[in-house]
Amino acid sequence: MNFSIRGQQIEVTDALKEYVDKKFNRLEKYFDAPTSEGYVTLGVIRGLHTVEVTIPLPGVMLRAEDRSDDMYSSIDAVVDKLERQIRKHKTKLNRKFRQEGSLKTLFTESSGAAGSIVSGDPEDELEVVRTKRFFLKPMDVEEAILQMNMVGHNFFVFSNIDSQTVNVVYKRDDGKYGLIEQD
Repeated sequence: MNFSIRGQQIEVTDALKEYVDKKFNRLEKYFDAPTSEGYVTLGVIRGLHTVEVTIPLPGVMLRAEDRSDDMYSSIDAVVDKLERQIRKHKTKLNRKFRQEGSLKTLFTESSGAAGSIVSGDPEDELEVVRTKRFFLKPMDVEEAILQMNMVGHNFFVFSNIDSQTVNVVYKRDDGKYGLIEQD
C-alpha cells in the first residue's frame, strides 16, 4: 500500500515517513487485492500533533484522525482506529453477505457512492463552491447505514434496491437512524 504523506505546519522527516509506512503496511493483511493509495496528513495545530488518514477503496472510504502531544503516538492511535473500523465492518458485512464473500471481496470489487459535499460561507450568498458526482449503487437500507458509518458522514444518498428510488439515510441526534424516501 502506497501512502502520500504531507505535512501541515510541520516538516515530514525521513524517520516519520518510514514510521508511517511501517505502521500502515499492517493494514494490507485485511485486503485481498493491493489498494491503490492512501493519504496521510501530519500536522501541528495549537501544539497538538494531528494525523489524518484517508484510504479510498471501491465503494468504501476509510477515515481516521487523532490528536495528541506526540506525533508517533498519534500515528499509532490512527492505525488502531482504522483496524477497529475495518474489523467492525468486516464482521457486520460478513454476517449479511456470508454467501457472497468476505469483506475483502466487497472492498475490492464493489463500486459505491459517497455523500455530496457543498460548503460555503454565509457571505457567499448560496454560491455552490463544490460539486461532486457519484454512482448510486443499488443497496438496501441496512447496507446504506453501514456505508454511511464507514465514511464517517451523518447522511448517505443511495438507490434503494427494494423501491427502485433514491433515498437518504441519516443519523439522528438520539443516535438512531432516519430514512428519507422519495414520493
